[in-house]
Amino acid sequence: MNKFISFFIFFSLFIDSNEISFNEIKNLDKESIEVSFLLEKVSLIKSYSLKDPSRIVLDVYETDLKEEIIKKYNYPIKQVRAFSEENVTRIVIDLYEYINWAKPVQSIKDEAVMLKVEIKKNKKLEESLRDIVVAIDAGHGGKYPGAVGTNNILEKDVTLLIAKELERSLKNTAGFHPVMVRNNDETVSLNDRYQRARRLGADIFVSIHADGFRLSSVKGASVYIWSEKASSSVAENLSDRKRQQIQADIKNLKPYDFNEDSSRELYPKIYKEKIKQSQALGTKILDQLKRDPYTKIHKKNVEFADFRVLKSIDIPSVLVESGFLTNPEDAERLKTKPGRRMIARSIFLGINNYFIENPIEGTLINNNTDYLEYTIQKGDVLSEIAIRFGVTVESIKVTNNIGDNPIYPGQIIYVYLRNL
Repeated sequence: MNKFISFFIFFSLFIDSNEISFNEIKNLDKESIEVSFLLEKVSLIKSYSLKDPSRIVLDVYETDLKEEIIKKYNYPIKQVRAFSEENVTRIVIDLYEYINWAKPVQSIKDEAVMLKVEIKKNKKLEESLRDIVVAIDAGHGGKYPGAVGTNNILEKDVTLLIAKELERSLKNTAGFHPVMVRNNDETVSLNDRYQRARRLGADIFVSIHADGFRLSSVKGASVYIWSEKASSSVAENLSDRKRQQIQADIKNLKPYDFNEDSSRELYPKIYKEKIKQSQALGTKILDQLKRDPYTKIHKKNVEFADFRVLKSIDIPSVLVESGFLTNPEDAERLKTKPGRRMIARSIFLGINNYFIENPIEGTLINNNTDYLEYTIQKGDVLSEIAIRFGVTVESIKVTNNIGDNPIYPGQIIYVYLRNL
């Protein structure tokens, strides 16, 4: 009985609406404006743009307004208004024209939550557009080294290098905005990994790992999504190894954290759709890994395992095992930049193909599925760009009428998707 009462009190605290209030509207520069609000806890937010008239809408779940919000402002914002109904606060940013905007982010400040939305003027638009936000989670890090390879390479180092390669491709490709869960050799708890993804407004979450096993003959890449029941003995073994750390992390939720476990009971339809989309994303990534001639496949289908980092109720989430560091062949492949780049390429192309088939309205990829638009960076060479996108140097030259001319930083080139 005491356990039941404790659970009821805990669950009641969770569903109790947290209060939302207006903070400010400020100019970041001549083109960009930030609209911000204050919350007590991180919230589930659905955000989207509308046409005729132009608006940005944020539905903030399990919240209630401190007081009615109607704030007039200057061009391109007409006004900011908000109202609450049935534990959902709807924030509407009415606009004079279409704009570029970024998904809302939630940052922690003095144990409170700051909700921010950034918009940017752009007179060339025929509708408001935003980038797709991809959360990249480099597995392990800090005091958690992960698997140790036959050549003494550590999983935490391999995953970070693959993650940075993936970040580079996404960052320089129009329409994507990568966010890194960790940028260095940092200890990040399992809770904080998916909490960071939520606070950063991720559309999808990709966790990158490299496995280890007692038999050195076991090798190859795999892709996992979340399930309470593992789909194989290997998946069960991986799940078991995480459980001790998971139990400790569950107890370490902070007062302002979003409780993914309880929210699954509140929003079962949202969670069911997330699992469906996770499998679609995982399948696209696995399809590309299969096309890589240098990467062997350990499991030919998307696997299921109890990985806490994948438990977000609404963000499609996958875990990619890039190979077995305990296998000499895999370890040697992942030790080299070309080997890691091929894993990053497969993940990137899988992500891109997923969004072509599952477009988000109001994003660049929804408006254009014919080609990728890449901005040349310092140090780029066409041969590496071709490898990164799985095309030939000649196809890039022909598509962009480059010939033998040198490329230069800031130059925009196009990679046609028919080549992918």
